[in-house]
Amino acid sequence: MPKAKGVKQIASNRKALHDYFVLDRFEAGIELTGTEVKSVRAGTLNLKDCYARVKDGELWVCGMHISPYKQGSYFNADPDRDRRLLMHRREINRLGARVRLEGLTLVPLSLYFKDSYVKVELGLCKGKKLYDKRNDAAEKSARREIDRKMKEYHA
Repeated sequence: MPKAKGVKQIASNRKALHDYFVLDRFEAGIELTGTEVKSVRAGTLNLKDCYARVKDGELWVCGMHISPYKQGSYFNADPDRDRRLLMHRREINRLGARVRLEGLTLVPLSLYFKDSYVKVELGLCKGKKLYDKRNDAAEKSARREIDRKMKEYHA
């Protein structure tokens, strides 16, 4: 059976883009069980309040909820368990150092299939203050208003 080619988005964490400034983005593989992959293919997962951390030289994602596969019986894993992310040791050490020294956070931004492998897009993020969120909302509404006026003008 040939492997599927290309990138297919499964889920994205839009709340992270609202709460954080994304300074850098990284791609990591994720270690899943068979029934978890089937559940991910069905789209039954939640990235809303999850984060990643470096623990004992390994990268782990915490708080990601993957609902149990309905036909999985006793093979189903705990839906809220910590899952290991797969990156090169050098990259993990570099990320861990930046998180420790600069006070940044690792946040999963999206989950997608890349040539039949499940991948996680990690963002190295800095938290937004309330006034930053207000500024973003004001810019977004101004941009929307400009687009609306331009559409009226050209119509």
